[in-house]
Amino acid sequence: MKNLLSGKKICKLLCLLGTLAVQTSYGKDSDFAEYQQDKIAIKNVTLIDGSGKPARYNQTVLLVDGAIRRVGYVDEVIIPGGMTVIDGQGKTLIPGLVMMHEHMFYPTGKANYTEMLYSFPRLYLAGGATTIRTAGTTAPYADLNLRDAIARGETIGPDIDVTAPYLNGPGLPVLKIKPLRDAENARTMMEYWMSEGVTSYKAYMHIRRDELAEVIKQAHKRDHKVTAHLCSITYREAAELGIDNLEHGFFAASDFVKDKKQDECPGKDVHQSLVDLDIESDEVKDLIDFLVSKNVTLTSTLTVFETFTQGRPKAYPEALAALTPQVRDQYEARWQKIAEQENATWPIVYKKMMALEKKFVEAGGKLMAGTDPTGYGGVIAGFSNQRVIELLVESGFSIEEAIKISTLNAASYLNRESEIGTIESGKNADMVLIDGDLTRDPSMIRKMSLVFKNGIGYSSKKIIEATKAVVGLH
Repeated sequence: MKNLLSGKKICKLLCLLGTLAVQTSYGKDSDFAEYQQDKIAIKNVTLIDGSGKPARYNQTVLLVDGAIRRVGYVDEVIIPGGMTVIDGQGKTLIPGLVMMHEHMFYPTGKANYTEMLYSFPRLYLAGGATTIRTAGTTAPYADLNLRDAIARGETIGPDIDVTAPYLNGPGLPVLKIKPLRDAENARTMMEYWMSEGVTSYKAYMHIRRDELAEVIKQAHKRDHKVTAHLCSITYREAAELGIDNLEHGFFAASDFVKDKKQDECPGKDVHQSLVDLDIESDEVKDLIDFLVSKNVTLTSTLTVFETFTQGRPKAYPEALAALTPQVRDQYEARWQKIAEQENATWPIVYKKMMALEKKFVEAGGKLMAGTDPTGYGGVIAGFSNQRVIELLVESGFSIEEAIKISTLNAASYLNRESEIGTIESGKNADMVLIDGDLTRDPSMIRKMSLVFKNGIGYSSKKIIEATKAVVGLH
């Protein structure tokens, strides 16, 4: 008996072995950092600075102590001695992406969503996202603790603007989401999560007008903002109430459903109304103009709707390699089923909604981008942040406009445009170096080599290698 380990010692041993196994399998966060010098120069690079202006060639960017010190043409910027120099010849430099509809969970089968607290923060960073907003959560304490751990430098990942748990009315059969009882209940719920440190709020499909009005009121008292994925409330009604942001472009607009009842979600009728919609109609123009007049920002999430649309490609092979075999099989089986559908209407809606986002911007509207890794799968952190750039270009935006939508527009919405969103002197050194000329081929967005966050250059390749077959587990 004397030779037997005590229960406490066995527990310590198992915990140690578990820690060593994780470090052996996935590597330490410090292993992913390729450049940690205080002074770095990137020279001869093609620059898309995030402002929307045309790309500039033969640029030099100086980084000092985690900030951008100077940007200019190679013959104008002298690289001081003692700097680590990266040759950017044939490469493109863009700002770190600011993604506005992200989650820390992923579908793992039978309508279940599981938190990916190891893989997703790292994959977001590897995919160029240096700042994200979690547009809704089913594990708020996990998001808050993760945000703080990243801010303290204890783990790697993007800066996170944490959204409170979904603010939804009754009618959604998801046990993880609380149904609000009334407007007073919305207020008390918000006050609690404000005290816990959330900084954004998301109304959901079945919220009622009096509840949404209270949510907006309470948020604006504290200079916080509210977004929503709506159904029971139309876009026009939400704009009248003073909402800041609407998710999913026009995919969730119930404004075009005939005889829609107030405070009731018309369900599948929303999709059919979009199938039938004439996007050149006065009805559409009036709604767009109204949203612009009310300064409502839209978030484009073309990535998630692409997964429901017949004829669209599968997720990147590298993205599928990040999934566990079981979760990957579930995704591919569903993708194949969609591909074989007859009389599918999603291709009709998808094309119209892409066009409406372009019309919204042309009318003066502010558009941001996000990915929404939900649905039945295939929208995977990091990889989907790259894919959304390609889809914005497919929608008719120039590559410079697509980058601005995915960087500066979102930074401005978060009131952080003085720190992030563009590559210019004085801002945080949050940038992405791409192996290829993005101005000639938008698909080069997939060739990210280095992601700089606060001046530290992380290897995308190393992070992706460390997360193979992990998404679906954690």
